[in-house]
Amino acid sequence: MQATTLALIGAAGGVGTTRTAVELAAMGARDGRRVAVVDAAFTTQGLSEYVAGRVEPDLTALLTDDPDAALSAAAYPLIGAGDAARRSGSAGAGGERDVNGDPDLPGRVDAVPARAPFERVARAKTAEAARKLAGRIDEAATTYDAVVVDAAPAGSNEAVAAATSVDRAVAVRPATVHGRDAAQRLRGRIADVGGSLDSTLAVDRPGTAGSGDAVDRDDTDGGGSGAVRVPATDPEVAAAPTAAKGDDAYARAIAAAYEAAFDTSLGVEFPDPGLVDRVTP
Repeated sequence: MQATTLALIGAAGGVGTTRTAVELAAMGARDGRRVAVVDAAFTTQGLSEYVAGRVEPDLTALLTDDPDAALSAAAYPLIGAGDAARRSGSAGAGGERDVNGDPDLPGRVDAVPARAPFERVARAKTAEAARKLAGRIDEAATTYDAVVVDAAPAGSNEAVAAATSVDRAVAVRPATVHGRDAAQRLRGRIADVGGSLDSTLAVDRPGTAGSGDAVDRDDTDGGGSGAVRVPATDPEVAAAPTAAKGDDAYARAIAAAYEAAFDTSLGVEFPDPGLVDRVTP
């Protein structure tokens, strides 16, 4: 049986879609799953910031110059989500770590990023390249337990390919009334290209929580789907992935978001909050 493929589609630019994709993948690895994050946001190329070293080849090269190469040629381990295959063999006082000092997770996360010059990006944004991207997503599903596709708002061939070739599609929006409106517009655009949204993730941005513009977790974005709320976290790339080891409200929300997005259950257990945590406002 092939893996479930999931597209996270930003309702607007800069809403935290790439970070959320990385965190969802890390949570899947924490549950023992092998997860791939595939970049379908060729303009921003944000996923490449979450891998170390030189990215060559990247995903766009596989869609243009190296169509016969296996997807694994452009798959790179995610920083901060170590796996048992890279384990050093020794466990420290803080728990088992891999050779890079990352937490040793039962599963693993590979990123398939875009990092290319403008000329190749332009060629990777054609309709033909978009069809090849859909094939690459299917290829990932034969190797990994879950596939998360990081997609920009549906205004490019690669974003449309991501939205229409996956098993499930989820809107990522700011946790504000304006964000809810953006998700409603995105729902219409996805419908125009023959796709649909299965759910919504509403992401708080640092400094905005409690502003009075935030919506409730069960608020709807149209189509009768509730918005799962994800609290703000440190936006720095170096802080990710929090979900690989955290037990705070953010990690718990990412676990809930994973279960809602993939329509599955995780075996990740979080400690019960202590008395102080329960009574502290």
